[in-house]
Amino acid sequence: MFVNEEKIPKALLVSVDTGEFDNEISMKELEELTKTANAEVVATVIQKRPSFEKATCVGQGRLLEIADICKQLEVDLIIFDHELTATQVRNIEEVTNVRTIDRTTLILDIFAQRARTKEGKLQVELAQQRYRLPRLAGMGVTLSRLGGGIGTRGPGETKLETDKRHIRSRISALEEELKELKKHREFSRKRRKKDNLLCVAIVGYTNAGKSTLINALTDSDIFAEDKLFATLDTTSRGLTLPDGRKILIIDTVGLIRRLPHHLVEAFKSTLEEASSSDLILNVVDVSSSEFEEHLEVTNNLLGELGCNDIPKITVFNKCDRCNYCNALSTDSTHVKISAKKKLGFEELLNAIAQNLPETSRRIRALLPYDKSSLINKIRLDGKVFSEEYQADGTLIDALVDIKIFHEVEPFIL
Repeated sequence: MFVNEEKIPKALLVSVDTGEFDNEISMKELEELTKTANAEVVATVIQKRPSFEKATCVGQGRLLEIADICKQLEVDLIIFDHELTATQVRNIEEVTNVRTIDRTTLILDIFAQRARTKEGKLQVELAQQRYRLPRLAGMGVTLSRLGGGIGTRGPGETKLETDKRHIRSRISALEEELKELKKHREFSRKRRKKDNLLCVAIVGYTNAGKSTLINALTDSDIFAEDKLFATLDTTSRGLTLPDGRKILIIDTVGLIRRLPHHLVEAFKSTLEEASSSDLILNVVDVSSSEFEEHLEVTNNLLGELGCNDIPKITVFNKCDRCNYCNALSTDSTHVKISAKKKLGFEELLNAIAQNLPETSRRIRALLPYDKSSLINKIRLDGKVFSEEYQADGTLIDALVDIKIFHEVEPFIL
């Protein structure tokens, strides 16, 4: 009996510090991404330079050092914390003799592992093809040879041109499929609006605890793990608020600083769930020392998606794991919770009820018997929790749609 054990690749992380962003924080994040992709980080190399070396990203002397480190530590993979051109990848691999990828390729690989739904898989492939297209020209001589194939290409068309044509064709096909899925999504949104179903979108930095929160609030079993991009596909669950209103909570893909443009474009239809919601819960991991920067990244992307006019609640999650949490001020738009330990849920649910647009009200009223038809009207778009027949009429505890509230208002106790 033979057991095939998957070898965990050893990875070397490389970064060029040009002062454009906080290199230390970015490298920590790259390390987490590498672990999420099931690779082991064995060493990191950072070089300070005024700009990137055009041919190899790092300087020639540092590249020779990297080649030496790879040989000594038996490195299987080099990961750069910047986008590389195909020419740079080829030049680095020629010197080091080790497979080389960049941050974007790593994130795309994680997304490919995590995608479960048809839409998620299409979005990942679209991002991969868009990323690959401009890099074909630098991938080596094999792509510039003339290709032979009956009925597939014009006279004298090179392998490079053929591959580019195939990729463009695939991108068009993927965009069409996603357009169809977008139509279904828009139809669902219109249906929810017609049914007066309020939607709350959960957004936030990756690994902030969004899936754990939705699981705890709705007793669901959405996949949640202490890894970056544990959840990739959009999921939604129903929830009843303390005032009796039913809402739909929608989980969205996690965000990250320097999220590649290809991914933002490919996942725009998923992220648009936030722009069409009635309320946004911006979940942030306060146990992270960079939680303020995480909030800024999320707020900037929400601004790009046109969500500035939608009410928002900042949810300080994992408050059981930080000492300075007591110093954070809370109000109707800022709530402290622990999704894992279910702490602060009462305050959160009350804040959600308070910030959602008023579509219905919970009332206690005594309806005279000649107004009994109102009870059927209430049931149509609201909910009757209890009714009790008394001498003067029917005593009801009900959730009344705002459209007929004026008819019931005179009888409210």
